[in-house]
Order: sequence, then C-alpha cells, then structure tokens
Amino acid sequence: MAITRESRLKDVIGKIATNLEKQRGLRTVGDLLDFLPRRYLDASKSGRLEDFQIGQDAVLVATIVDARTRPMRNRKGKKMLTAVLEDADGRRASLVFFSAWGHEDRLVRGAHGVFRGKLQTYGKELQLAHPDYTLFSGGVEDPVYRGGLIPLYLAVKGVTDMQLSQAIRLVLELVELDDPVPEEIRGERKLLDLHTAYDHVHFPMQDRDWGRAKRRLRYDEALVIQTVLAQRRAEARLLEATPRAAVSGGLLEAFDAKLPFELTEGQRRVGEQIAGDMAQGHPMHRLLQGEVGSGKTIVALRAMLAAIDAGAQAALLAPTEVLAQQHERSISAMLGELGQAGMLGGADNATRVALLTGSMTRSQREKVLLDITTGPVGIVIGTHALIQEHVMFADLGLVVVDEQHRFGVEQRDALRAKALRPPHVLVMTATPIPRTVAMTVFGDMDTSVLSELPRGRQPIASHVVPGNRESWMTRTWERVAEEVAAGHQAYVVCPRIGDPADGSPEVASDEEPPAGETYDEGEEPEAERELIGVHQQLERLRGEPALQGLRIEMLHGRMATEEKDAVMQVFTAGDIDVLVSTTVIEVGVDVPNATVMVVMDADRFGISQLHQLRGRVGRGAAAGLCLLVTETENPDTVERLEAVAATTDGFRLADLDLSLRREGDVLGAAQSGTRSGLRLLRLSHPSDVELIDFARHDATQIVADDPGLTTHPRLAQLVDERISEEQAAFLERG
Repeated sequence: MAITRESRLKDVIGKIATNLEKQRGLRTVGDLLDFLPRRYLDASKSGRLEDFQIGQDAVLVATIVDARTRPMRNRKGKKMLTAVLEDADGRRASLVFFSAWGHEDRLVRGAHGVFRGKLQTYGKELQLAHPDYTLFSGGVEDPVYRGGLIPLYLAVKGVTDMQLSQAIRLVLELVELDDPVPEEIRGERKLLDLHTAYDHVHFPMQDRDWGRAKRRLRYDEALVIQTVLAQRRAEARLLEATPRAAVSGGLLEAFDAKLPFELTEGQRRVGEQIAGDMAQGHPMHRLLQGEVGSGKTIVALRAMLAAIDAGAQAALLAPTEVLAQQHERSISAMLGELGQAGMLGGADNATRVALLTGSMTRSQREKVLLDITTGPVGIVIGTHALIQEHVMFADLGLVVVDEQHRFGVEQRDALRAKALRPPHVLVMTATPIPRTVAMTVFGDMDTSVLSELPRGRQPIASHVVPGNRESWMTRTWERVAEEVAAGHQAYVVCPRIGDPADGSPEVASDEEPPAGETYDEGEEPEAERELIGVHQQLERLRGEPALQGLRIEMLHGRMATEEKDAVMQVFTAGDIDVLVSTTVIEVGVDVPNATVMVVMDADRFGISQLHQLRGRVGRGAAAGLCLLVTETENPDTVERLEAVAATTDGFRLADLDLSLRREGDVLGAAQSGTRSGLRLLRLSHPSDVELIDFARHDATQIVADDPGLTTHPRLAQLVDERISEEQAAFLERG
C-alpha cells in the first residue's frame, strides 16, 4: 500500500506508534522520517568500555559471553537475569535484570548487539543495570543496518533503536514523497532527492552518506524560511510609499557643504544605497551595521535631511533617554544654523530638531507635540514616548531606529503606523548580537555595512586585569590618574547601582544586562562574590591614593532625568575627571576627551555589551584604553574576556558571540540561547551559511516566477506547516 507523509503512524507501524506519539509527539509518517538520529555509532571503531567513565551513560557494542537466571528470594515465581558482555577489546561488564521475563530468551551466549545504560560498579565489577539494548541477529549485523554505522535516537521507553529502524525502513518502502525542491535546483546545488536523503540519514553506509543527507535537509529548512522572506519582500514591493529624494539646493546639499571633514568612502557608498531606496515608490527596509564609532549617525542624519527636502518629517527612535538626549545635542550641533528654523540666526531653509521623552513635563510635551504636528520640526528624536497614541506627525516619511535590537517588533510597527503612507525605515546597530547576525544572514532586510573608522580615529588597547591582585588594581588607578594628568577623562563602569544607604549590592541596576547576555551557556554565576555597585565604587575611588584631588562623580539610570542630563553636560564639558557609571553610557554617549575605561566585574557583561562600552573611549585624537577587571576563576570566562581584549573588530566578536550563545530564536523574540526555532541549521557553520545564501537566491527566483507557489504545492505546504503567520511576520519585520 502507498502512504504519504500525512498518513497516521498507527496505521502503518502498529503498536509502537503509541509510545512514539506519547513520548516524542510523532503522529504521522512525516514526523517519524524527521525524527533524526542524534549520533551514529561505528561498530568497528567505538562502543568500547574504555570510551566511558563510571557514572556516564555508556553505549557499547558487545557480545554476551555468559547468561544465567536464578529465582528471586523475596518474589515468588520471579527470576532475575545476570549476564556478562565482552567488547571488541576483550573487556567485560555484567548486566543485571531483576525480572528475566522477556530477556532470558534473547540474552543468550553469542548474542551480539548495542547496549545502552549507566556504567556503574558492583563490587569490583563494571555493571549496567536494566540497560536498553538492540541485538543483531545470528551474531552478525542485521541487514537493517546495512553498514557499520548504527543510528542512535533519543530514547523512547518501550521502543528499541532496532524497532525504530525497522519501522523507518518499512515507512521508506511504502511512502510516496513529493519533493519540494525542483529537480533543476537539486542538480545545480548538488542535492540528494528527498527519499534518498531520508534513506541515507537513517541508514548510512558511511559518514559521507549522512553528511550529504543532512545537507539536503538543512537546505530544505533554509528554503522554507527564505521563501517566506521572499514572499514578504515581494509583498512589500507592492506597497506604495512616497519617494523621498533630496532636491538640488536643499538642506542636504547645504549640510554637506558645511561639513568640516570628508565622509569616508563607506559613508558615501551607504548614503547612495539609502538615497536610491528612498527614491523608490515602495518602502525602504534597510539595516545599517557599523562598528562602534564608524559614523552611522551622520549617515542617518543625511537620510533624514533628504526626507525633509522631499517635504516629509523624520523620526529617530532611541532606546534610552540618555541616548536620545545625546542624539538631540549632537545632531543639533552638526546642523548649526540649519537646525534653527524660526530662530535668530537660523538659515532661510532651516528645519528644527525636537526631543520627546517620557520624563518631560506636561507643558513641555504639549509644546513639542504641537510643533511636530503644525510647526517647523523636521526631525523628532525620542524614546518609547514617540510611539504613544497622542503623538501625531504632519507627514512622517522616514523612521530611523537606533540600536534596533533594544526594541520589540510591536514598538517599531507602532511608530511606522503613524505615517500616512508606509514610511521608509532605516534600522541601525553597532556590534550585531547573535539574532541580528542570524537575521542578516537570512536576509530579511537589505543590509549596508560600515566597517571603516573615520580618519583620525585612534585604536583602543584592551587588557584583562585580575581584580583580586592588589598590585594590578593599584596600577589600574595609577593609569587612570596618568590619563587625567594628560588632560583626558575616564569612565569606571559597574554592573550594579548599589544602595547608598547601606552599601548593599543587592539593588540591581535598571541597565543590568538581560538574562542570557550576562553569562555564557553552561557558566554558573558566582553568586558568593559581591558585585561592585556605583555608590560603593564612588566612595572607594574617592579614597584611592592615586586619585586624590580628582573630580569623581556618578551616573546611573535611577537618577532624575535633569540630574543625569546635568552630569553628562558637566562631563562633556571636561569638568568631571572620572565618571562612575552603570551601562547607561553603553551606546551613543560621545565624549571625545574620554580615553580610558575601567569595567568592573567585566565577566558579568556579554561580549557585544563590552564592545559597546569600550566604544565610548578613543573617540577623539588620543588613543583609547579599556581595562576589563574580573575576579573570576572560571578559565572559560577568562578566555572569553581575553578574546574581547584581543580584537576591536565587532564583526569578529559577533561571530564569537554567535558561536557561544547561538543565534537566538529567528522565528520569535528570543535574542539568544538554545531556543533557536531552527531544527538543523546552525549559523555558526560556514557551510550552513552558504546553503542559506543558495536558498535565498533560489527562493527569490521561485517566488518571482510563482508568487503563490501554485506550481510548488509541497513547498507551500511546508511553509504553512513550519512557519506560523506570527513567525512569518516576525521574520519580515526583523
């Protein structure tokens, strides 16, 4: 009888289907085929006792050399079975079953098979109690395994690996598979057909077989996701947006003429890409990735001026008030008279820059809202306050999202919804976090990269400092004092605010790194070690001999907005020597005179966060120095910090971050960790990235020829099965 992927497993393989469904959720033939081996055991090279330690789960290929049963004293009519197995090296271990029923006729002298169980000791002997096992018939390998590679699956109680393999063999003999990948693409990409791929992944003759099979199945996964993205991109191109091209003699031209420096080649190239997108009649959706300090802000400002030249407004969404205020100050300073419309000294064609944050008074907010709706404001910079219902724009043409990973999909959509027609969207990020890397690889957005630093930008030297060595810490503060004596300034970053009343470090900072960012996978927090808070560190530094006479102040997220703003203004003016802060200064803060940063408890910060923090120094003509202080004894953590210190290349660090933390949930909101939403693809594998690139090209062509996938029914079915509408929208919106 012929069966399909949708056929019920119970109707094909019988009673073991009940256990497969209850324990592993396998209901259909397709579910069983996609239940892939966890690993393969080469009977000729592995499965020996010497491969395992006491207490480990052992997988042994061995032969029964002795087997005996005897009555159990306290259980009338019951017998227990003891047996001795021998591996290929001649080493032995005993097996024990407290009920011989079902085993005594199978575990006889000469029986050969795979035995799985916890390796223990009983007396002086190695022992496995009640192991799972799969026997080969007649002392030789059963034909079901064909070669020397034995597939091992996730354990299913009541179902042996042999039974599972026999069921899959039966299914493969009966099933009719509609291949979702067209034959011409399979030929071009050197892919197995789907039936052969399933055969090779479950019954490989050699390593090359399962390698080729998994390559094909990984490609299928990539093709499904890329098809969704291609469909979404095609739909986006059907949306109508107002072209926003710069005009001759406009603000952008005037701004470029007054720049005191030349744009880098990268800034010019990216600017042309953005200008080309904004001149189209469909919405731009572009990701701008750039190193810390690579000049993303000026690229975004030029795009905003082009939008204003075209009669529209631009909004810049920032994740924190400090960053929003910093953007407002720096953009206003760069524009000069071009940002002073209606003011004394303002240029004739000037615009106005407005700031909107949640901490504004009601009267301040109402004036800004009125100016945005009716007045001369062309650029609106703000935090989440921008997306509130009462915020209205006259004509929102461009949305710029800074540090895009800080915002949820819904928040970005809410801002886009304030436009009369779909606006052009530019999202910016410095060091890509793993999910951003993943989405960039998958290509949900057009991507521009700024990899070069502006001329004159000095390098940043980084070093790991053992915080529990007094001499090293003394030298650290002496080094800070030397920088201040040379006319520069310093940051000291702490992971917590701390309580000023009692010195307790138990009050967590508002800016404390999110879960999953702080520790590497598998690394346990060293809870017994007191974390350093801003308040405690401030007092310590004021008592540090090397820093006597220096002006030392603090900044953290729980300070009043006016107080934070005042501290930053004083620090920017050079009237504070050392600023003790939380990660509130992580992004956007631009003080060119700051040349040294000391990060306390650096092991408590993630890779990308450390790189962002480090980017606050070395922004002027003088070289930067970053000292990563840690008291951890964990060698893996020290190695991670050394890796951060070894390079200032944010893209290399993103790759390292990806390999350590995985790519996050590319089908949902999780930024990192094991919940990837991917079954087989791993974005840390270059070969998988290549497959994704192939699939992007192929999916784009398939969708261009057949937008509704009417001639690709199986691919359409996979898209519906594997990606929900919510996940599809998440992919498209990035």
